[in-house]
Amino acid sequence: MNLSALIILAYGIMLVGGIMILIAAFRESVLWGLGCLFIPIVGLIFVLAHWREAKAGFLIQLFGLAVLLLATMVLHRPLL
Repeated sequence: MNLSALIILAYGIMLVGGIMILIAAFRESVLWGLGCLFIPIVGLIFVLAHWREAKAGFLIQLFGLAVLLLATMVLHRPLL
């Protein structure tokens, strides 16, 4: 797999996790959903305040971030 494709895949995974958190926020209330959609820090507050509902989306985002960091480290590794 190409490293560029891996980076795009990582962003896709993070996007899926973010959408899952957004769906959980809108299920809680419209104000939570709109807050998460337009004010980034509200998403983190929502995850902390409603861990059971947002846990899956948050962990998927963390997995995507780990894939992104790994791909970035491999991409910038000096060739020997």
